[in-house]
Amino acid sequence: MTGNDKDKAYVLKTARDQGVKFIRLWFTDILGILKNVAITIEELEEALEEGVGFDGSAIEGFTRDRESDMIAMPDPSTFAVLPWRPKENGVARMFCDIVKPGGEPFEGDPRWILKRNLKAAADLGYTFYVGPELEHFYFTSAEDPKPLDNGGYFDLTPLDIASDLRRETILALEELGIGVEFSHHEVAPSQHEIDFRYTDALTMADSVMTYRLVLKEIALKHGVYATFMPKPFADQNGSGMHINMSLFSGHGAAGKKREGERNAFFDPKDPRHLSETARKFLAGLLAHVREFTVVTNQWVNSYKRLIPGYEAPVYASWALTNRSDLIRVPGYNPGKEVSCRLELRSPDPACNPYLAFSAILAAGLEGLTAKKPLPLPPPAQTNVAALSDAERAEQGIASLPRDLGEAIEAARNSPLLRKALGDHAYHSFLENKRIEWERYRAAVTDFERKTYLPLL
Repeated sequence: MTGNDKDKAYVLKTARDQGVKFIRLWFTDILGILKNVAITIEELEEALEEGVGFDGSAIEGFTRDRESDMIAMPDPSTFAVLPWRPKENGVARMFCDIVKPGGEPFEGDPRWILKRNLKAAADLGYTFYVGPELEHFYFTSAEDPKPLDNGGYFDLTPLDIASDLRRETILALEELGIGVEFSHHEVAPSQHEIDFRYTDALTMADSVMTYRLVLKEIALKHGVYATFMPKPFADQNGSGMHINMSLFSGHGAAGKKREGERNAFFDPKDPRHLSETARKFLAGLLAHVREFTVVTNQWVNSYKRLIPGYEAPVYASWALTNRSDLIRVPGYNPGKEVSCRLELRSPDPACNPYLAFSAILAAGLEGLTAKKPLPLPPPAQTNVAALSDAERAEQGIASLPRDLGEAIEAARNSPLLRKALGDHAYHSFLENKRIEWERYRAAVTDFERKTYLPLL
């Protein structure tokens, strides 16, 4: 019996033993919006063997009408029972890979795109590990977004009344097999953060998608609303998804960490403990960040967060400790070389994690494989935002795109991003973003009415 056959047998047995009646088959569209088709336990065995067909033309960024037939093929290794659903006639979920009727992978499937990029890393002898830190807000409702508290960074009760919401969310995540390291109140009122225990990028992308649903489900259960909108209020910090990342040499089955793996970013002889591999990867991120920002920050609202004064990066700089730079090298704890990593601080939690991890990895690998080494400026020693444009230009520090329109232009002629996403997803994604940007440009805002109606 093959490993996949064993996984299928385990799913069938576990589903029956735990009284599961419904199985939700999950996948995402090109924007990272979770999609779902539910089957009953009676259909599970056939679905594991043959998948479940659906109309791909109805999914954002998938196919045209003339090639609409798609199949969602469940990944049995992702089977988990949803803890917030009733125990009797319970509900489970599995993530799916999207394939064409002939069985070949669909090139527009975000999960397959990440798998393809992870294989490129594996071909070089590396496994890509990530540990994201996702921030979010709790509000009274989406229609009337009032904060639940006026707490600040690391505040506890009585200001942090969402502690129980975080607790219940973390317990649900752990029941689903998702490791959580930390949780705490963030800087803005009613803003919170949950940090995941690092793992391989594919498992983590699945975990991020699961978490975004779990958080909203638990909030809804308690009569409140949870949001990953990057910047709900102009005068408060926005929500980011800082991504800690590292490459490990060697890889086990399905990218799982195994005995003997070594952190390729760590060098005990370097003053900053950064290996040549880490420096080249870092140079790749800095060189291509403007091109992949449209993926890591994909919404009009994303760019309201990337402005000075709110602890979010604005320029393509790196530093050892400064938390306002684009990339930070967290301090190394002696004896814990596995923790040596880079922290990319620009992404927000409303991105498609499969595409974001793909673009970030592709940029880093470009730094590793470039025939001519990419330049790596020295780490920033001062507040980069306080420098003049001329001073930043002299130091080779570019600015991040200021809005979605600029991000689209930066990505439009990017061989790196096109290679990372593949032709189908690259064109579909940019076309979707172009339409969003044009709609935004045509919208008349409250700012304009309040400013110009009394004056003009």
